[in-house]
Amino acid sequence: MDALTRLGSLFAHPDEGYAARARAAAVAHPPLASFASHANALGTAALQERFVTTFDLNPAAALEVGWHLFGEQYERGAFLVMLRDRLRAAHISEAGELPDHLQHVLSLVATMRDDERGAFVARYLAPALEKIGAAVPEDNPFSDLVRVTREVMEAAGQAARTSERHDD
Repeated sequence: MDALTRLGSLFAHPDEGYAARARAAAVAHPPLASFASHANALGTAALQERFVTTFDLNPAAALEVGWHLFGEQYERGAFLVMLRDRLRAAHISEAGELPDHLQHVLSLVATMRDDERGAFVARYLAPALEKIGAAVPEDNPFSDLVRVTREVMEAAGQAARTSERHDD
């Protein structure tokens, strides 16, 4: 599931290596070719600006999964604690973001067994990605990244559910 970690890295704030990571992700996921091309053409500064306006300044597209599920309700705090414990157990660093940041959640999902991945994706990740995707305009290059991530998560969840049925 290295592909999920690779996708997750694209939800981190862009740095000098971002375009190279986007190109590598496009090799694994050809539908990201257009996104990788945009990332390469924009350059780091313009890409950072686009990232901030897309995700950081637009609460409807915020990259915190728990925000989309619970808002500022108590349940989000419990969700953050659960994720922090699971990230720590999986030896995944939070890297300056809250534990429910999409980058961390995708890395965590990559470590899950098939029997738990499907339920986690269906309960937490799919609804959040749907909301994020709805908030990112189609003409924004990051819409391709969100769309492909949703497709990969749907496939991962489907594979997990199929695996569960075969185990019965």
